[in-house]
Amino acid sequence: MTTLVVCLDRTDDVGRKTGLRSPVVGWEAVRSLVTDVGLADPEDSGVNSLLETLRVAQDLRDENEEVVVAVVSGDRESMVSADRAVATQLDDLVADYDPDSAVVVIDSAEDERLVPIVESRVRVDSVDRVVVRQARDIESTYYLLKQFLADEELRQTVLVPIGLTLLVFPILATVVGPAEGAAAITTVIGIFLLYKGFNVDELLTRAAHQIRESLYSGQVSVVTYVVAAGLTLVGLFAGALGVSNLEDAPGVVIPAMQFAFDSIPWLAMAALTASAGRLLDEAIGDHPIRRSFLNLPFIVVSVALVVRGFSAYFLEQQRVIDPFIVPANEFGVLSNERFVVTAGERLALFVVTGIVVSLVGARIASYFSESQGDETELADGGEDGDAASGATPVPDADADLPSELTDGGPGTESSPADEPSDAASNGDSDAQTDAERTD
Repeated sequence: MTTLVVCLDRTDDVGRKTGLRSPVVGWEAVRSLVTDVGLADPEDSGVNSLLETLRVAQDLRDENEEVVVAVVSGDRESMVSADRAVATQLDDLVADYDPDSAVVVIDSAEDERLVPIVESRVRVDSVDRVVVRQARDIESTYYLLKQFLADEELRQTVLVPIGLTLLVFPILATVVGPAEGAAAITTVIGIFLLYKGFNVDELLTRAAHQIRESLYSGQVSVVTYVVAAGLTLVGLFAGALGVSNLEDAPGVVIPAMQFAFDSIPWLAMAALTASAGRLLDEAIGDHPIRRSFLNLPFIVVSVALVVRGFSAYFLEQQRVIDPFIVPANEFGVLSNERFVVTAGERLALFVVTGIVVSLVGARIASYFSESQGDETELADGGEDGDAASGATPVPDADADLPSELTDGGPGTESSPADEPSDAASNGDSDAQTDAERTD
């Protein structure tokens, strides 16, 4: 099977720049033509077309196909004469090499008009359109647009929003006015861009998959997450309610502090509930509990205490809340008068308590991690009981003796002169065995 890999040049750019007459046939001839065209005009896209022709021919040769490489150019006088020149050259190639099929390589919309001429003379299996990424001409833009329109995902991402915008904007402009319609369209486009930019669709898909897996596996965290979501809503409502009760609060600092002061207990309970669910899942599972899950509840409480303390400090400074007062006889015989805690003392108390709670959590998490590590090592050592206990196996008394002595062969006879030494060696062996047993 012979395949003709032909590069088409309707305007004869190759002949005009190199002075060569077409057709140019053969691997080495086309390879030399690439150098000539590149030296004449390095910015010409025809260099890339010639290189693509050689690459396609090389791939077909690697598949054990008979390949004929050729470059066919037209005429510069007119389009009709150019097409007739290409047709004449193709007739000569078909008559000389009798190809069974052809692969056409082009680099412009002008050259694409020659494809029907090739199809009328030989079967065209493929049309390779070369698009140079650095090119700035209209022809390359045309091919880029065609590739863009051929991509289904890009069409749905770009063309669908533009089409909806063009359809909805006239309706909104008629109903609510041009300005309101443009604002609504801009808002929707902004939301869509943020949705795609932050990969919200992938996050939602991953979250749905995790929820489904959690429901099927019976994890406790599913219920605790629902409870945590409810507590979060309660906390947000409590914070908003506290802000709404403020009277003539200037700026945004005091409303923000009021919102944090009222909502942080509920938000802390929500975080504790969620972390407790994850901790129970870790405890029920086969793997050891990770240190981060043990330390998370204490971190939540510490952060809640610190935020509550700072928000209370600012609110007390602005006289939004009353100072903390310890009632009389609170300390028994130590005090019979009320004790007023100032804003600074309250802040210091909350901050110190938060730091202490975080340190306690870190110590508890470290203790449980070390305990689990010791249990894991003991469990691994139990499988190799002898190796873990450090016991030395007792050697066999006959293990190191020669085969003649153990088989009762000739080696069992000994001279009288050797009997004392044998007895001594036996004594040493018995002593060594007793010492090993004692160890």
